[in-house]
Amino acid sequence: MKDFLKYTLATIVGIIALSVIMGIFSVISLIGMIAASETTTVVKENSVLSITLDGALQERAKEDPFAQFTGQETGAMGLDDVLNAIEKAKDEENIKGIYIEAGMFSPDAPASSQAIRNKLVDFKESGKWVVAYGEQFTQSAYYICSAADKIYLNPQGMVDWHGMASQPMFFKDLLAKFGVKVQLTKVGKYKSAPEMLTADGMSEPNREQVSAYINGIWEVMLNDVSKSRNIEKDSLNKYADSFLGFAPQEDLLKMNIVDSLLYTDEVKSVIKKMLAIEESETINQLSIGDMANLPAKDTEGEKIAVYYAYGDIVDTNTGGFNSDACIAGDVVCKDIEKLTNDDDIKAVVLRVNSGGGSAYASEQIWKAICKLKEKKPVVVSMGGYAASGGYYISSPANYIFAEPTTLTGSIGIFGMFPDFSQLLTEKLGIKFDEVKTNKMAGFGSMARPFNEEEMSVLNAYIGRGYELFRKRVADGREMSVDSVENIAQGRVWLGSDALSINLVDELGGLDQAIAKAAELAKVEEYYTASYPAAPGWMEQLMAKTNKNNYLDEQMRETLGEYYEPFMFVKNINKHNAIQARMPYTVIIK
Repeated sequence: MKDFLKYTLATIVGIIALSVIMGIFSVISLIGMIAASETTTVVKENSVLSITLDGALQERAKEDPFAQFTGQETGAMGLDDVLNAIEKAKDEENIKGIYIEAGMFSPDAPASSQAIRNKLVDFKESGKWVVAYGEQFTQSAYYICSAADKIYLNPQGMVDWHGMASQPMFFKDLLAKFGVKVQLTKVGKYKSAPEMLTADGMSEPNREQVSAYINGIWEVMLNDVSKSRNIEKDSLNKYADSFLGFAPQEDLLKMNIVDSLLYTDEVKSVIKKMLAIEESETINQLSIGDMANLPAKDTEGEKIAVYYAYGDIVDTNTGGFNSDACIAGDVVCKDIEKLTNDDDIKAVVLRVNSGGGSAYASEQIWKAICKLKEKKPVVVSMGGYAASGGYYISSPANYIFAEPTTLTGSIGIFGMFPDFSQLLTEKLGIKFDEVKTNKMAGFGSMARPFNEEEMSVLNAYIGRGYELFRKRVADGREMSVDSVENIAQGRVWLGSDALSINLVDELGGLDQAIAKAAELAKVEEYYTASYPAAPGWMEQLMAKTNKNNYLDEQMRETLGEYYEPFMFVKNINKHNAIQARMPYTVIIK
């Protein structure tokens, strides 16, 4: 018995000691990670910026120290980080060029790919080179890499070039299997977001608008690749029709799709020759993360704020999956109020990348931006999407920039009300009865769908919301309501088309928007500051939502293009019933 107690006590002491030691090592590792993240990058002579186009691309990637600490990081990239890295590399004299390695790249929108490509073109104007290599190029990755001076492909690699298709999903029959259907009221014949829950396929107006914008996006891609690679557009279309991904690699050389077939070690030799270094020397490479740690430029002059508003527009952030990538009305209004009252900020650039969401939250943000505009210039820079609620919050700005492939407009509103009565009464066997004092007392009951009179009340409410939306756009763009109606009805427009109908003022990216904001503020020397500020390491580690970040990113990577529709159906009961939203997810392949 004594030996048993002795060995048991020794085991317990050992476990405690091991836990303490592991805890100490964990703290040391965490301190090391924090110190490493705060280390200033030193750029050596003959350096190269290396960009890996692999995994998901988001408007703004958030560092997740919990994922880094547990070794569960995902491949999500931030568009802002990529663009900033290329801009810094252009100005850094010791960086001689950019090396891009392509992989299974999945951008959030065609406009994001275009923004990176345009930045590479601007980088080359400094006289520096860009080289791309890949074992497999997705179509989006190839579009970006087509701006490079040279494109190298592994001798057994492939290039995906197949054209564009939109393949929306429809869940009406799936919901019916559970005894659930959606009652819909909407304004705008092009307002197609609810179709995924109320229809079996695309309506003709929706088919018309989707055909228009995917053909418009494809035309932009054809023009850009044709110019950079010196390939006729007709030939590029012919290659897409043949599904280039399965073409022999030698044919890709003949088509001028790539410049040479090389293995990885051979590409290294090419880069070393371009840097004029010996074969035995090591290439000085800098990552996007390294570029973020370069010493900041002098913060002389006046401050221009860049506020990032991206994701779904919701009334409030309830946490859970994808909680970081949303525009929470209550939070954004407070943030904008702070920008309004900060006298050090002379102008604000609102970076919008959103297909919309809650009509109520959109109206609150609209009001906050109007108050901001009374004190300082506001310029909008549209990303991949700035549609419906995303356009609602953009409309009061002094000036609006969009990328040619931005999806915008979608001026319309709808209400979706799930009817669970069949699930409850027929599937689950629950019975209801009713006693009421007035004929509308049972409005919204789970026992039955809305009746005709109740639907008329909802239609009137949705109609007033649409009228308000049109009025906001008319006032912001200095147009008549009738003029807005002619381009509204929920229609989604490409940025290039939106320019001709006065929904935007100019085509361009974030840099142009910042320059315009400085011009409107009448400041010559300026610097930018990004908002909302990224949370610190400790704040992220202690945040209750951190437990969802890794799972969310894993789901995004697993489901790919189907992640957004899945999340929409999963969270349908959490959405505000009244929505200003474009087709919830635009699946473009």
